[in-house]
Amino acid sequence: MPFIPHTQDDINSMLGAIGASSLDALFDEIPAELKSVGLTQVPSALPEMAVARLMHGRAAIDGAPLNFVGAGAYEHHIPAAVWEITTRGEFYSAYTPYQAEASQGTLQVLYEFQSMMTALTGMDVSNASLYDGASALGEGLLMAMRANGKSRTGRVLMPASVHPYYRETAYAITHAQNIEQIAIGYLADTGAMDLSALKAHEGSDIAAVVVAQPNFFGQYEDVDAITDWAHVQGALVVAVVNPTSLALLKPPGEWGETGADIVVGEGQPLGAPLSSGGPYFGFMCSKQAFVRQMPGRIVGRTVDLDGKPGFTLTLQAREQHIRRSRATSNICTNQGLLVTAATIYMAITGPEGLARTASASTANLQALRQALCAIDGVEAVFAPAGFHECVIRLNQPVAPVLEKLANLGIVGGFDLNRHYPELGNALLVCATETKTEQDIKQYADALSATLQ
Repeated sequence: MPFIPHTQDDINSMLGAIGASSLDALFDEIPAELKSVGLTQVPSALPEMAVARLMHGRAAIDGAPLNFVGAGAYEHHIPAAVWEITTRGEFYSAYTPYQAEASQGTLQVLYEFQSMMTALTGMDVSNASLYDGASALGEGLLMAMRANGKSRTGRVLMPASVHPYYRETAYAITHAQNIEQIAIGYLADTGAMDLSALKAHEGSDIAAVVVAQPNFFGQYEDVDAITDWAHVQGALVVAVVNPTSLALLKPPGEWGETGADIVVGEGQPLGAPLSSGGPYFGFMCSKQAFVRQMPGRIVGRTVDLDGKPGFTLTLQAREQHIRRSRATSNICTNQGLLVTAATIYMAITGPEGLARTASASTANLQALRQALCAIDGVEAVFAPAGFHECVIRLNQPVAPVLEKLANLGIVGGFDLNRHYPELGNALLVCATETKTEQDIKQYADALSATLQ
């Protein structure tokens, strides 16, 4: 427990000064039925050694399952040096750099991160950073509304092939500001956006079009055609991308004739462990023309009065720094530690290393898809296979199968039934560069036995 310096006499003196009979009297406006009756689930105090044994035991319950689930968070190899450096005191204890002159090391890391992200995405500017990929999409839509001066509506074309959690989060963030998500379906054979559905919106006032590349199913979208169509309609393009895939795929800045306008995504693949769901971080890049509408912070490189190079916060459009009515976001911090890890990860792996990671992941996915679809009762839903993950269909409900696989130490994938019931007994499976031929065989054998 933290040290509390006040004695009971101190407390009684303060209560007497404000005319309160007790500490509980300070909270008498809370209805009795809402008050806690005590921490009934908290055990009695234990010695340090007993606590350590207890926590090690609980950690062991999670085990080390063979993982074939992705769905937005991916198990990649992280070089040991990444977190050895990230957790050094200079980085680990540093908080947001409010005073640039006192935080040069932190600022330089953020500046290098921005430079790497603009190189990956082919965009002009990057912020540093956002909470996660899902909230980054919500912020990207708000930014698109501010940046698109031609549109008088809050209508956004949102493909059903965008991550369902991203769509739900974006709705939670934006719906109170009258932003309307208009669903665009996907093709039954490829899982890609149904471009014919766009014709119904030609000539209408659309503020933005969202494009995920690769999409939630791991399939590739016709990003050039979608981007050019959106720009003809006067809409901005908000791209949702997997940063690892950009080592192989055309960057959003080169989509169509003029490129995407805003790029967002989840940075977890760049050196952040799965860690039971976080913390991760989101990223956002854009064209230079829209930089004034970008939320968060941007670090710039400059020189001081003596001509020495230095780094400083060049844009802070947060409500803490400017008038609230002019702020672009209420983001009050960032995921700086994770950004530091990502910067170190990208510096260590380099362009060639990142490309090898992406290529190995793609090759393993192809091998996994082939092995699973050779099992009776399993078929591929979409063709051809894409990046990181693919959708398969089972001849029986997915949930019980995943439960049986979990009992065998295998995390078998993401059940799509809740979000895409039209696909039937569909399962999203993933393979990254961490999977071996033996891993894939083990999964295929276990799934085959489970389906019998």
